[in-house]
Amino acid sequence: MLEKLSESSGSVVGYKVVGKVTAEDYQKLEPEVKTLVEKYDDDVCLLLNLQEFAGEEAKAWLPDLKFGHHFHDKIAKMAIVGDKRWEKWMTSLVDPFYAKDAKFFHPEDIDKAWAWLRENK
Repeated sequence: MLEKLSESSGSVVGYKVVGKVTAEDYQKLEPEVKTLVEKYDDDVCLLLNLQEFAGEEAKAWLPDLKFGHHFHDKIAKMAIVGDKRWEKWMTSLVDPFYAKDAKFFHPEDIDKAWAWLRENK
């Protein structure tokens, strides 16, 4: 499940990822990001807090790939917040497939993640 974070504003939006991501989550996320892209062009920035992430359902894999294919050149920055080694590794995959630039942050540095996303805005 994706929960939109209250710190979201303008072209910078964040989500807490709780439990398993489903295809329905992408049905919610895709139009929200599309609206931001239409308003801000390719200057959209995303934060994903993965501390409570428990994986992705198999049915969500195709929507996940489609999301990345459709928006990878429209998302300027993506901040991944987590506390696991694989989440840091996953950030390197985000860069070419989901965003123009991606950076990993530990949970205690979430304020730095928001600040990085809002740089030059």
